[in-house]
Amino acid sequence: MSARRDPAKEPMMELPVLDGQEDPGGKILPGKDESPRKIRARLSKTMLKTIGSHQLVEERDRILVAVSGGKDSYTLLDLLHEARRKSPVEYELIAVHLDQGQPGYDGGALSAWLEEFGVPWEVIAEDTYSAVLELTEKDSSTYCGPCSRLRRGILYTAAERLSCNKLALGHHRDDALETLLLNLFYAGRLQAMPARYRTVDGRFEVIRPLIECAETDITAHSEARNYPIIPCNLCGSQDKLKRVEVARLLAELEENNPGLRQVMLSAIGNVRPSHLLDREVAEAWDEAAGRYKPRR
Repeated sequence: MSARRDPAKEPMMELPVLDGQEDPGGKILPGKDESPRKIRARLSKTMLKTIGSHQLVEERDRILVAVSGGKDSYTLLDLLHEARRKSPVEYELIAVHLDQGQPGYDGGALSAWLEEFGVPWEVIAEDTYSAVLELTEKDSSTYCGPCSRLRRGILYTAAERLSCNKLALGHHRDDALETLLLNLFYAGRLQAMPARYRTVDGRFEVIRPLIECAETDITAHSEARNYPIIPCNLCGSQDKLKRVEVARLLAELEENNPGLRQVMLSAIGNVRPSHLLDREVAEAWDEAAGRYKPRR
């Protein structure tokens, strides 16, 4: 295992907050009626902190940014592009959108936005919509799993063709927490979403720069920027989805416990392996514990 790097010394951490206003302690000032400028500043600050802490962006990276047409991926591309202008680290961005052949799809506004935005981009047409319906027809399973796998495979192929070494996805804090609870409640395992991982075949790294950003901030930012959102006919179209139920549970808990989501996010990065029942994890931690400071 390589020596652990200090996130505070990572180059991306040197970037200024975009349009940011900070208090003397370095935190973005909250408010009941926050301006789009403040929300964008907080998103940028959080994203750059994640990038620095997890070394998501490095010198000469060529990053494929998956742009679905939703609020998260637009925000990701927008903030990464803005950060690139001021970054001491040189990296390239290529936006890729997948036309899945959904009924009523019209990508004209998205293509026009990408053309004006100013990064290299392309649209790939693959009818994954019909494939997902066919795969889930017999067992009435959810669309999310097969849809994600099919899209990911197409994006991996595109990344190789475009000589990209990284693939950036727009998952945010709420996605990670919902995944954590889904795995805990229904799969019997402790697993959320990492900020980065390498694909099984070792070809690419997948990064999630927005993984610590709040969905409420992304929603407000997207509305202020007036992104041309493309609705999906698969996501959320099925009844009684467990992810929807978990999201509702989190919202209810947050209402009675303000800040709960942020506390849960902190917990994902503050694990006590010695206090779990997984023997493999405990043994691995015993071997590595000496390289880290004791945790309280």
